[in-house]
Amino acid sequence: MHRAMAATALLLAACSAPLDHGYAQPRSAGAGALPPAVASGPGRPVEHLPGWHEDDGSRLHEALTSQCALARPPEPWAALCTTLPAPQALKGWIAARFSAWPLARDDGAPGLLTGYYEPVLTGSRERDRSGQAPLYRPPTDMVRGPDGVRLRVQTGTGASSRYPTRAEIENGRLLAGQELVWLDDPVEAFFVHVQGSARVRLRDGSTMRVGFADHNGHPYQAIGRDLVGRGALSAATVDADAIKAWLRAHPSEADAVMHGNRRYVFFRELPGGDGGPPGSLGVPLTPMRSVATDPAHVPPGALLFLDTTHPDGAAPLRRLVVSQDKGAAIVGAVRADLYWGSGDEAGRLAGRTRQPARIWLLWPKGPEPPRGDPRIGPSRIEPAPVSSSSSRPASG
Repeated sequence: MHRAMAATALLLAACSAPLDHGYAQPRSAGAGALPPAVASGPGRPVEHLPGWHEDDGSRLHEALTSQCALARPPEPWAALCTTLPAPQALKGWIAARFSAWPLARDDGAPGLLTGYYEPVLTGSRERDRSGQAPLYRPPTDMVRGPDGVRLRVQTGTGASSRYPTRAEIENGRLLAGQELVWLDDPVEAFFVHVQGSARVRLRDGSTMRVGFADHNGHPYQAIGRDLVGRGALSAATVDADAIKAWLRAHPSEADAVMHGNRRYVFFRELPGGDGGPPGSLGVPLTPMRSVATDPAHVPPGALLFLDTTHPDGAAPLRRLVVSQDKGAAIVGAVRADLYWGSGDEAGRLAGRTRQPARIWLLWPKGPEPPRGDPRIGPSRIEPAPVSSSSSRPASG
C-alpha cells in the first residue's frame, strides 16, 4: 500500500509508501527482549512525550483489539491483550505499563513519515468497454527459485528464466485469461500497483476489494523521479495528482513511462466489509492508527508514538499508532507510513504526506535492556530526553 507526495514522493523516490504488502504472519521479537532498534545504544526511555494529551485515543482501542483477536498475537501482546482495558481507560493503562524509547539514526538525519490509502475505483469483473486495464491474479507459470527470484517456467520444456518485466507482461499480453478485475482508468490501475489494495465499484452496484498477492520479482522504480529527470515535472511540485495529470495528458508516452517501473504486482480478491484492508499483520488497517514500518527494526504489532506535522499546514500531528503493515519502500527504524483510510480525501492527504518525524517505540516496562548486537543495522536510540513543550518535530 503506497502513494506519492509533494517535493519527493513514492513515485519520485522509492521510499514513500508500503509497496507490495504480504499477508504472512511475520516473526516478532520475544516478549522479554527489547527490539534491536532501541537495544543497541546508550540511551534511556524518556519521561515525557510531546503532545501526549493532544491525542484523544480515538480508534486506538479498535486497532489493538484487532491484533489481540489473532490466534497468536505478536509479542509482547500475547500477555498484554489479557489485560487490555476499555477504550476510555486505554491511555492511562499505556502510561502505566509502557516506557517510551526514542528511535534515531546514526547519521543524525530526521525520521520520515509518509502516507498511503485505499483507492475507491470503478470497473467490472469482465471487460465491458475499451480503454480498461486489468489487474491480474498471480500467474500459474511463476515459481520461486532457491534464492527467492521469481522464475517463469515454460510449459512443455520445463525451462525457466527470470519472470518478465512490466513492459514484457503488458506488451506481450502474457497473462491474458488470468484477469481478476478490469479497471476503467489505466492510470489508476498503475497506482493500485503502488498502493497495494483498492475497492472497486462494479456495474451492478456491488463492491469488490482487491489486495496484493505477489509480484514479478523485479525492483521497484519510481516514475516520478524519472519524470523530474526528463524535465517533465518539477521536483518542487511533483505529487501523485501531478503524475496522474501528466500521464493522462501524454497518452502516447504514458505506457513507456509506466513501463519504467519494471515491478508488476499481482492481486487477489479480499473479503469485503467496512473495515480497512488487511496489512501484513493480518488484521484490518485502522485509519490514522495503523502504520507500515520496517520489521527489521520495529516489531510487528508494536505500539509507537509519532511527533510530526499535518500535511495540510504546520499543525502538530502527535498520536499513538500501531505497526500493522510493512512495505518494500519502508526502510529503517525512524520510518513510518500512515494509513489515512479510503477514498479521495484520504488519497489527497496521503499524497501530501512527507513530513519529518520523531518516533518512539513504546515497550513494556522492565529492567534495563541488554546492549544490542553491534552487527544489527544502523539504528540506535536517541540519547537525549525530549521536552514535552516542543511544538514541532526535531530536525535530527
